[in-house]
Amino acid sequence: MIPFRYERATDVANAVALLADSPGARVLAGGTNLVDHLKLGITEPPVIIDISRLPLDTVDRRGDGTVRVGTNVRNSDLAAHSIIRREHPMLARALLAGASPQLRNLATTGGNLLQRTRCVYFQDLSTPCNKRRPGSGCSALGGYTRYHAILGASDTCVATHPSDMAVAMAALDASVVLLGPEGQRTVPVREFHRLPGDQPNRDTVIGPDEIIIAVDLPPVAPGAVGTYRKVRDRASYAFALVSVAAEVQMSDRRVTAARIALGGVAHKPWRAERAEASLLGREATESELAAAADAEFDAAEPLEGNEFKVSLARRTLIATLREVVSS
Repeated sequence: MIPFRYERATDVANAVALLADSPGARVLAGGTNLVDHLKLGITEPPVIIDISRLPLDTVDRRGDGTVRVGTNVRNSDLAAHSIIRREHPMLARALLAGASPQLRNLATTGGNLLQRTRCVYFQDLSTPCNKRRPGSGCSALGGYTRYHAILGASDTCVATHPSDMAVAMAALDASVVLLGPEGQRTVPVREFHRLPGDQPNRDTVIGPDEIIIAVDLPPVAPGAVGTYRKVRDRASYAFALVSVAAEVQMSDRRVTAARIALGGVAHKPWRAERAEASLLGREATESELAAAADAEFDAAEPLEGNEFKVSLARRTLIATLREVVSS
């Protein structure tokens, strides 16, 4: 048994103070990822700070039209919320594509953003992994790569981010609200997660003494139509080989705005900026959709064993865009 001290935060300020006073501490909310890592020995925090009972579990519309989602809102509750179903169905669909009903009933919004990769080597203590033990090497290079990155990887890490929810939030231009000893700050979801670079052990830009208190969803863009599509090895309880969240605005069959994020292909939810730029101002024809996909995946760098993901991602992006522009 690995001993640790358990602390239950009395309020948000207390949670931040406990984090600041406890180097190496981990925050517990739903625990659907953290508890697994404790069992596997991936993490051995000296202190666990429980924030699950803090009143951060509401979905509220703010004066500027933004929808604020508390960090402790359960994934199932968020997917079923009337505002989300009505205004952000893409997000509801992404949430329902993740995990299983039992896990969605426990997993939280903040925890979903902070979940770590499901790379088999990261979860196997007998293998080198730069994410788990910096400098030890990346066992996926030359190994099993079916679920690994084709975009934005480095020679230190080729793992992918597992979240469905985060992909939709990146496409929606959502923002993460963080609180630390220096006060509150807001980070766009598309900038919250990191590419591996030479520090693959750092998944996000969150500070060691900060907690997520909310996610802000911007007001619905006029005329926007969006959806989420996930391709996986089985119909449920499986992580994405490729996923696409796309929201498009059109006028006279021409694309006036496009927001696209990809999952299962990179160390973070991948904002498809090349595809977005390719579509802007163009008529939404089949050839233009294909050109947008080509623009995005021409830069792909697949590994030996996951070359198929490039064509799969391309086809999935085209099919998702086709569905959106036809709605």
